[in-house]
Formats: sequence, structure tokens, C-alpha cells
Amino acid sequence: MVKLFVGGFPLDMTELDLVKMVNLHGEVSTIKIVRDKKTRICKGYAFLEMKDREGAENTVIALDGTPMGDRVLNVKINEETYVKQPPPRKSFGNNNNRGNSNYGNNNNRGGNNFRNSSSASEPAKAKRPRRAI
Repeated sequence: MVKLFVGGFPLDMTELDLVKMVNLHGEVSTIKIVRDKKTRICKGYAFLEMKDREGAENTVIALDGTPMGDRVLNVKINEETYVKQPPPRKSFGNNNNRGNSNYGNNNNRGGNNFRNSSSASEPAKAKRPRRAI
């Protein structure tokens, strides 16, 4: 599968019209015309997936720079960009914290200490009641 970017086509063009135009040069697998979320009006560009690289290249050669009404088509092959995988997450079960956390430690070496000694001598503050709506 090869991805194509097609921009600059008339705003009233439908998915079917675009597929008919591109299918002359190669087989289209999927199409997504980008539309405004609220008005559902086409923004003038779309993303297509072609079955093979040869059909995508033929489409770019034939349609890139073609005038359509008052606009000019812009057809580009969207090269695959590989997303760098995030490092694997550490599990919480093997206790390899090595001092990064004070959880379970009674020493006070900084960081968040959940066992606050001052709260034992002071009375607990009362919570405000919720307002009824």
C-alpha cells in the first residue's frame, strides 16, 4: 500500500468523483477526504491509499499540476515515516526502585512523604459540603 496526498481539488468534489479520476492511473484501496468538523464542508485535500507503487507514481505523473477549475491539483506520494517506538515500560512488581520512591520507607530523605507526622497532632479539617444544583 502506498499513501498519496491529493490537494487543490474543488470543494464540491465527492469521494466517488476523486476515485474515478485517480482510478484511471492506478487502483485505489481507500480514500479519506478531509472535511470541517462542524460544517462537513470539504477542505480541499484528501488522503488515498493505492494498491501498488507503480499506480501511485503514475497518478503523480499524470495529475500533479493539473488545473481543475480555478485550482491546481497537488498530488504527492506520502513517504512512510517510521515512528520511534517508546522505551518499554518498567513493571511495578520487581522492586527495582533504587531510591526513586519513598513508598514503604520510613526514612525522610525528601520527596513526597505520605506519613506526615504533623497531621497526627493537629485535628482533621472538615470538608465543605457539596452544593445542591
